[in-house]
Amino acid sequence: MNKQLTLYIVLLIIVTGIIIGIDSSKPKPIDWTPSYDIKEKSPLGLFIFNEEAERLFKGQKIEKFNITPYEFFDAKFDYDAKKYNADGTFIAISKTNEIDPESIEELMYFAEHGNTVFLSMERFPYTLLDTLKIELESHHYIQDTLLLSINNSTVSKPKKYIFKEATGLNYFSSIDTLTTAVLGHQFLFEKEYTNYISVPFGDGKFLLHTQPVAFSNFYLLKENNHEYAEKALGYIPEKTIYWNTGSLNNERISGSPLRFILDQPALNSAFLLALLIIVIFIIFNAKRKQRIIPEIAPLKNTTVDFTKTIGNLYYQEGNHHTIIEKKIIYLLEKIRSEYLIDTYSLDDIFIEKLHLKTGNTVEDIQKTVHLIKKHRHQFESTEADVIEINKAIEKLKL
Repeated sequence: MNKQLTLYIVLLIIVTGIIIGIDSSKPKPIDWTPSYDIKEKSPLGLFIFNEEAERLFKGQKIEKFNITPYEFFDAKFDYDAKKYNADGTFIAISKTNEIDPESIEELMYFAEHGNTVFLSMERFPYTLLDTLKIELESHHYIQDTLLLSINNSTVSKPKKYIFKEATGLNYFSSIDTLTTAVLGHQFLFEKEYTNYISVPFGDGKFLLHTQPVAFSNFYLLKENNHEYAEKALGYIPEKTIYWNTGSLNNERISGSPLRFILDQPALNSAFLLALLIIVIFIIFNAKRKQRIIPEIAPLKNTTVDFTKTIGNLYYQEGNHHTIIEKKIIYLLEKIRSEYLIDTYSLDDIFIEKLHLKTGNTVEDIQKTVHLIKKHRHQFESTEADVIEINKAIEKLKL
């Protein structure tokens, strides 16, 4: 190791130490980011809620998952019996709507089969609000104190709990009063707003709550506000709890060791400075030491040849059924990826959508769908079948 390199390393260590020392001496600011993560101990995390979950849910079985509700509940649906192998309540706590459209439909189906869906959010999916005939109003960053209460049939004036930090005025401005039950209110300047409702749906129901901060670390530890959370959760049936503890869109937090470094301002600055110094060092030292880069011939694209070889292999073996199956798989995948049409059910709706998006005639599409269904119900195919379905697919001009 030469003296110049040693000097670079010593300077890097000294500068990094100075930056870390300056930043570590500053008081660490409170992170009010509404993460609603079960591992977060910041004010708006759910670490305390997770630790006290068994007590809050009175010993009910709790099943946690961090995939989308669609993936989770679709796997628990028995298509033969047309019912779920899951009986209980789905819960999700987040600042805003992060539920994808497929999961919303799945949750509606889950509730329709006699289950409960509990959502505590400041904003809800539009599709859900429209279906349940609900309108929501939101006013963020209010500076005044909110008073929250949970209805109690045995008490004329329910107890009010004080909420001020990190709150917004989120309430249901319009509901279907014939079916919807009001479970809680919030008060601002003595004016009452509905913020917790129960809406029947099929054989089940939706519980919608607009103040997720009530379940955060800050408010569960503040005075007696944990009583509010207990009362709000008291409307959940005593069955299994299916809790989505990760992102509702299946966005998992990175497990990279750099995640902690990049999250800390001091370490992040030191890391970037170190990278900059290393790049400068490489640039100035690579001028005389870089080797001659040899020419490398580009790789030949053998994809087409490989495809032809595989096709000839199936054809020579007389495996016509497999050839047809491959063509069908390719066709349906192309329709899903290029035209964004669901190919799960090849019904009249599918035919109409494909007709509108591609301009192919309904008759040609119907013929192709008929041949696909015919193939799926037979165990052997002939060369004539291959030719017939190939002509039908090529005629679509997708």
